[in-house]
Amino acid sequence: MDRTLPRRLPARVVRPGVAVLLWTLFACGDGATPPDDQPEPRPTFDGVAAQALVERQVAFGPRIPGREGHAAQLAWMVAQLDSLADAVETDGFTWDHTQFDGLTLELTNVVARFRPAAPRRLLFLAHWDTRPFADQADTFAERQMPVPGANDGASGTAVLLQVARHLSAQPPAHDLGIDLLFTDGEDFGPSLSDMLLGARRYAQQADPTQPPLYAVLLDLVGDADPSFPVERYSERFAPGVVDRVWDAAARLGYAAVFPREGGSFIQDDHVPLNEVGIPTANIIDFEYGPANRYWHTPHDLPDQTRASSLAIVGEVVLELIYDGV
Repeated sequence: MDRTLPRRLPARVVRPGVAVLLWTLFACGDGATPPDDQPEPRPTFDGVAAQALVERQVAFGPRIPGREGHAAQLAWMVAQLDSLADAVETDGFTWDHTQFDGLTLELTNVVARFRPAAPRRLLFLAHWDTRPFADQADTFAERQMPVPGANDGASGTAVLLQVARHLSAQPPAHDLGIDLLFTDGEDFGPSLSDMLLGARRYAQQADPTQPPLYAVLLDLVGDADPSFPVERYSERFAPGVVDRVWDAAARLGYAAVFPREGGSFIQDDHVPLNEVGIPTANIIDFEYGPANRYWHTPHDLPDQTRASSLAIVGEVVLELIYDGV
């Protein structure tokens, strides 16, 4: 994600439909099913479990392409999703245009698909890689260190992994398909030319005749003091999606956390998707810690993220999915 102004994938691994738990009986005292017109209860998002997923990712070490932590997280993440989703697709690709002579990045996008045959789909995405250098740190020595990426990478990934758990345990009653996209190479840098790589790849591979109804990007969603004002590229290119997301937050009582004002323009993974006609809104916290002091620093650690913040964003995502719009 860059704060200056101015991801359909070929499958390498496809797992056919797995058995999921069907929510067909409700606890109604005598075990009877409820009336047909009773709304389907949606699951309550487990923020504590999501926070544990943040901690697990950071424990791998920096998820920088080419590093051990990157390979370890990819294997772990695919295994997690393979046990939950109806299909898991990986798209491995290289990027050899970096600003570093002779450096080629080996990258992998991952998509977990629920009801993959459904023609009407929603897309939710987050990046899973981390930045190789803490360019916003106070000292020269710290600026040479990698970013641990608890909030910047792990938080959005953790929310989507937990959403996958809920979708597996309680499939929605409607016929919408859900895709969860985990993009790689979002944060390599140092400049925008070596960022948003996975999202650009996904956008290039997307089938223009079958776009998702809309998409929602999660980035930096775990701060202890969460605030998600409307990001302005989202407002410009996907105003209907913005209304849908922020209205859902208001219905859940989170209007103060999702203010309509105060946002700015952010170059992030939603931009390449919007450019190819996939209307995408970005849920992003513009200030990570007091005066944004933890963003792109070695202090982006799990003790700066909160289960309660992850739960707020997770509840909004589940509201969108289970509401079926």
